[in-house]
Amino acid sequence: MTEPVSLSLFEGFGVELEYMIVDSKTLNVRPIADHVLHHVAGRYESEVERGPLAWSNELALHVLELKTNGPAGTLSPLAAQFHSDACDVNRILASEGARLMPTAMHPWMDPHTEMQLWPHEHSPFYETFDRIFDCRGHGWANLQSMHINLPFAADDEFGRLHAAIRLLLPLLPALAASSPLMDSQATGRLDNRLHVYRSNARRIPSVTGRVIPEPAYTRGDYDRQIFQPMYADIAPLDPEGILQDEFLNARGAIARFCRNTIEIRVIDVQECPQADLAICAAVVSVLRRMVSETWTSSTDQKSVPIEPLERVLLATIDTADGAVIDDAEYLRHFGIAGGSPSASELWQHLVETAPTDDWPPGARDALQVILSKGCLSRRILGRAGPEPSHDELRTVYAELCDCLAHNELLS
Repeated sequence: MTEPVSLSLFEGFGVELEYMIVDSKTLNVRPIADHVLHHVAGRYESEVERGPLAWSNELALHVLELKTNGPAGTLSPLAAQFHSDACDVNRILASEGARLMPTAMHPWMDPHTEMQLWPHEHSPFYETFDRIFDCRGHGWANLQSMHINLPFAADDEFGRLHAAIRLLLPLLPALAASSPLMDSQATGRLDNRLHVYRSNARRIPSVTGRVIPEPAYTRGDYDRQIFQPMYADIAPLDPEGILQDEFLNARGAIARFCRNTIEIRVIDVQECPQADLAICAAVVSVLRRMVSETWTSSTDQKSVPIEPLERVLLATIDTADGAVIDDAEYLRHFGIAGGSPSASELWQHLVETAPTDDWPPGARDALQVILSKGCLSRRILGRAGPEPSHDELRTVYAELCDCLAHNELLS
């Protein structure tokens, strides 16, 4: 969402999908995102607008982002629109022997030798990040996600939305984990992107915090609890103030008061927009019910500290949909009384009871694939096996590239 908005809760949606650019044959990363944008704009631009969507750069030169061009009024057409634009990008890349690859991490990229920073417009921001944090690790160079931007009109709406998002964040890797491999290895962890993301700003811990945001429910409280400590901590390393802005915040959901949205950032990108937008629709449906106090009051939601949410998040980072949720107080916020459901069972409950008025066509079917056959990480490992060879990995990820090209789930 590139323009300031004055929308109320759930009146608009911003969706961003990040993809790797890889060689068509080897599937090694190709740092040529600038070539794609130059092809469209006729010069090196950081963003090009293409009707309902826009294309933009990221910190790493092999990553391209597709995003809604401002707030979309409905989710319904977005899966088809993102797929159409992904096909357009692939047509441009084909002339250079490259294509887009989905999922949240490249399975064999060596970020220490293959990372290249975006060198054009806004490069001072990326150079400053690199100087302070050293962006040659997986936690900066090898991450692709879906971001969901949701608007709020004033402090009251911000507080209610932020409270609901904080509670839902720990469950999102259970639905969306797509990064089971790193350095050609199956790590035993299903969301490696979030694992490395948690520590990528360890030089200044206040930048990421504990991924789950602090319980701040007004703009003033957010500034005091999150922004000001973060700016103070980085100031000695950033005397020119280049990074002392809202975008420095790397929590799992960040307030963007410059455009009155909260941006959710813990969702691994999937194999195709059909899957991404199905997950987006499910997330929005659950948040609508939470903000409407379907299960618990907003006051109760605001009272939850970081610690129990972090425990659930760490469990879903490790085992995704297989994580056991045994915190009765936490489950109460989703209408579950007692028991110890798996995260998959909890999502099955949430999806089965969700209103689907604004869902993209096929979203419920896509969610049923995810819930019945496992998150994408599980399906990737089912194809690759526990100790895959390089050729086996290349075969699986070529199939995932085809999934993106055809907008089909890996089943």
